Amino acid sequence: MLSDRDIKVVINEGKLVFTPALNSDQIGPASVDLKLDNTFLIFRPERNLELDPRKGLPTDLMDKVTLKEGDPFILHPRSFVLAATKEQMRVPNDLVLRVEGKSTLARMGILVHTAGFVDPGFDGPITLEISNHSGLPVLLYPGMYICQIAIHRLSSPAEVPYNKRKKSLYKGDPKGPTAAKTGNLF
Repeated sequence: MLSDRDIKVVINEGKLVFTPALNSDQIGPASVDLKLDNTFLIFRPERNLELDPRKGLPTDLMDKVTLKEGDPFILHPRSFVLAATKEQMRVPNDLVLRVEGKSTLARMGILVHTAGFVDPGFDGPITLEISNHSGLPVLLYPGMYICQIAIHRLSSPAEVPYNKRKKSLYKGDPKGPTAAKTGNLF
């Protein structure tokens, strides 16, 4: 796992690229804090009776909401939303990222999850699965710190990085959260 010193080196060398560029306060002792973007995908379960991974997600399952600067997103109890990091990143072939939610939000009942692992060769924002396990609505503000990434060096560069792998479903996705694509589950 890279320390703050090593994180700064891989960023300054242009190996690990963040857009927009990070502020110096985003780099912690062994991780990088990432901010919440302003676009959310909200599930509308009343429109469908079930989800079948063999069929993929119905096109009317989610609504896209884009907030104006300064407006909060209200995440209600026992609800779930997809969001993304404000920062897009380009990961080199010899690094991987581990994504974790912020402990302060977890202590408020907000769980921020991803697949937890960002492969070498990934390029884009990180889609976040956010759920509210508290009994109260919680306000989420675009631009707030939402998660952190730890950066690990591989023993050797990936032979087939994410952006070259045929099975990779989320390469080249646009800015913002991306709904599930089920093509690689079977």
